Amino acid sequence: MLPTLADVLALDTVRRGNPRVVAGADRLDTRVRWVHVGEVSDIAHLLRGGELILTTGVALPDDPGKLADYIADLVAVGASGLIVELGRRFVGELPRAVVESAEAHGLPLVTLARETPFVQITESVHARIIDIQLEELRASEHLHEVFTELSVEGAPPTEVLRQVSRLSARPALLENLAHQVLACEPGGRDTGMLLANWEARSRAVAPAERTAYDLTSGWLMTVVGARGHDWGRLILFCDTAPGPRDIVLAERAATTLALGRLLERHQESLERQAHGTIINGILTHTYADPEEVAARSRAVGVPLTGRKLMSVVLRLTDPAETVLNLQARLGELAEATAAACRDAKLPALVGALDQNRVGVLLPLPPRVPAEAALTALSERLTTAFPTPFVLAAGSVVESVRDVRRSFLEAEQVAEAAARQPDRRPFYRLPDLRLRGLLHLLRDDARLQTFAERELSPLLAHDAHRGGDLTGILRIYLDAGRNKAVAAQRAHLSRPAFYDRLRRLERVLETDLDDVESCLSLHVALLALESFRKETR
Repeated sequence: MLPTLADVLALDTVRRGNPRVVAGADRLDTRVRWVHVGEVSDIAHLLRGGELILTTGVALPDDPGKLADYIADLVAVGASGLIVELGRRFVGELPRAVVESAEAHGLPLVTLARETPFVQITESVHARIIDIQLEELRASEHLHEVFTELSVEGAPPTEVLRQVSRLSARPALLENLAHQVLACEPGGRDTGMLLANWEARSRAVAPAERTAYDLTSGWLMTVVGARGHDWGRLILFCDTAPGPRDIVLAERAATTLALGRLLERHQESLERQAHGTIINGILTHTYADPEEVAARSRAVGVPLTGRKLMSVVLRLTDPAETVLNLQARLGELAEATAAACRDAKLPALVGALDQNRVGVLLPLPPRVPAEAALTALSERLTTAFPTPFVLAAGSVVESVRDVRRSFLEAEQVAEAAARQPDRRPFYRLPDLRLRGLLHLLRDDARLQTFAERELSPLLAHDAHRGGDLTGILRIYLDAGRNKAVAAQRAHLSRPAFYDRLRRLERVLETDLDDVESCLSLHVALLALESFRKETR
């Protein structure tokens, strides 16, 4: 940043001249772009603006009117100030016409009582200007390196804002065109205060330029977009007026965000990313204060305060999907879920939890039962999204502090339901009955010991001989021990299927006509599925 006139007056080379400000003392924060020595009265046409003029005044006219015109001409071309050395032309003090004209036009006017080599002043100031320009160039190069790396790595908006906040030592925020917060890096400030009443505050600040500083709010804003399509605004919260480096930083960050949006065209939207960040932050205890969660959620248009909260997890169940197709489908499922929530007038946080699941934090509207909300969501989503999926819900909780527990329950229900979906519109823990219980107990060593005791001979037999008697047992038990139906489902003739059953009895040393034995084996198979965490 260029030095101010006050910085110049503080230099030793200037102080030795015993400087005294005789006009424009309130304008000493004016920036000095260059220092120019001029001993002619018509110097104004040689200037470009921002120059500090040094003169002894030997060529200035005697006429008060012409002296006033001299000052006016300097102001007209944007000179930053005038320093006059006394002793050669003006002894003791400057003419009143010069001082009054400078004061009237707001031009800083300084006198030097002692003879001062002007070359020392110009050398000192120019050296400082060049040093500042070199420093700004190095800073600009550093910004270029940082944001180029972020662009190449495909960094999410949260990481871009984290770097913006770090480099500027200011809070940073990204919003969409609806004035909803997509990402926020508080930079050590209170998030709740930053985001309080956000939409109304943001709508009140609408500069005409793409990059602008609003003095009232203290916001440095730049529009984010590419190819003529603007989609957001990056905001830096500035306690003091931003400098050129802050402006470069904001614009470079906006370019990185715009480029990232283009590269993510086939990935989840920024809104889904913002929602997913909040949900995952709850699950990983990123937010120590529930009020911060509420503030962040409110800033994206989803109020949580004063509402009962229900967690929902959705999983795809088509086993034929490849990994890449699964990721693409998951993004589509997240967008379809968000659209279904909007259609059902259910404001909700919707975002991917990982590569397999979509999470929804649903604040229930007053007097809307959980069952009704889940039914409305399922009906709309089934119509809009034909790919098979399961929708699982956790318990309804009263506060943000309990949301993590609700999500963990919904995840467990979704995982258990995905193994054997029965086309229910949605699943809750009571719907899974024995399968749900076994899933909840899958880490219990006693259940693992039971399953191993019941099935280990069969599993060892299949492993050594490359057979699938375990699959035959599962088909037989799922068919309710109806041998004819089981043979048909196994695509075997009845004699061949009966032969398999006799082999099963020999390996397991049990009677498959015994109800209690079959019950134990069925429970062990269901437990085994929970251990293996298979998905269908």
